[in-house]
Amino acid sequence: MIDRARLLRLGRDQLSAWLPALLMGLFALGTWWLVRSAPQLGAPEAPRLPSHEPDYFMHDFAVQTFDAAGQLKTRITGAQGHHYPDTDTLEVQSPRLQAWGRQGERTTATAQRALSNGDGSEVQLFGNARVVREGQPQAPGRPAPPPVEFRGEHLHAYVEQERVSASQPVEITRGPDRFTGDRFEYDHATGVARLHGRVRGTIAPRPRAMDKTSKAGRPS
Repeated sequence: MIDRARLLRLGRDQLSAWLPALLMGLFALGTWWLVRSAPQLGAPEAPRLPSHEPDYFMHDFAVQTFDAAGQLKTRITGAQGHHYPDTDTLEVQSPRLQAWGRQGERTTATAQRALSNGDGSEVQLFGNARVVREGQPQAPGRPAPPPVEFRGEHLHAYVEQERVSASQPVEITRGPDRFTGDRFEYDHATGVARLHGRVRGTIAPRPRAMDKTSKAGRPS
């Protein structure tokens, strides 16, 4: 059993390595706000007070973004999407996000429900939120590192501040390593990740490299 300080230090190093890719994927959810800017058909109506009823909806939709070279960067799908004018929010059922990094690594995020504000600056994932970042592809013959998986019931991304927080228990795994906490927050500007409350972690021992002397054998 390792002490708490070492556990937190190792956990911070692990999270700082993969959470920027998670941020990239979550921030891509903000592209949904573009839908509300689409032109509307029909004659203009007289102004009326907003109500908590959707003014437009989508079914089985997909949104894709590409980089300057035409390569796919993100793909977002949802079973249903509803925009509420009184709160200027977009609610998506069964969202699924895929984002690809510069080296081809893929981040996948799923949840039961997602909620984005009007300008896409805040995105929340609710219900069995699961984010998986696959290991970066390696040279032929070299195994890829194990994926990093993030699980929780609530994940809140602040796009402009580049922060991610969770107000409910979270679980983070990478291969045999596992960390849990009651709350979680990450600030990309400082690169600091914090787990709060009942923090626990298990770090599996790493295999040691074979000693060159023992490998070559003792001299006779």
